[in-house]
Amino acid sequence: MNLNALLYLCLMAFNHYQWTAPVAAPCWSTEEQKLFGLINEYRAKNRLPAISASASLTIVAQTHVQDLEKNQPATGKCNLHSWSDKGTWKACCYTPDHKNAALMWSKPAELTNYPSDGFEIAYWHSDAATAAEALNGWKTSAGHNALLINKNIWKDKKWKAMGIGIYQHYAVVWFGLETDPLGKPEFCK
Repeated sequence: MNLNALLYLCLMAFNHYQWTAPVAAPCWSTEEQKLFGLINEYRAKNRLPAISASASLTIVAQTHVQDLEKNQPATGKCNLHSWSDKGTWKACCYTPDHKNAALMWSKPAELTNYPSDGFEIAYWHSDAATAAEALNGWKTSAGHNALLINKNIWKDKKWKAMGIGIYQHYAVVWFGLETDPLGKPEFCK
């Protein structure tokens, strides 16, 4: 076999198999770690199991808070579950009628190898988002609280993964129904 034929076969084999670089686990800030603990404490007080930390859902959460802060997709009729058109993801204007819910729920599969949809709660503060204030805000919102403690439409869901992102004015938490193959996030040094 000549060299050109060998190179052609190697190129064809390389193109046939999709190669992806390994993804490094994200890390949690002190405030993100605090929110993780506060949510699981709140669930324990409501006789619910703790939710495992998820590196994949943390990637989604940290990407989303950065997008919310830097690109401001939550304007007009688009709420905090919206995503801008300034990234490698599909843009999403999430409206109160939940018309684009599937586009938001699919962000974990779009941005990571997480094996199922994700469900998000989001928070904004005019000064800076903190773990305690975010959780208190969600606890006082019927819809957000229901997701946190598996009530109403969430009563039959068994959360197996949780990712957290806090950046400047925003905090988001993503919940998933599958164990994360990427494992847990690290703690930032």
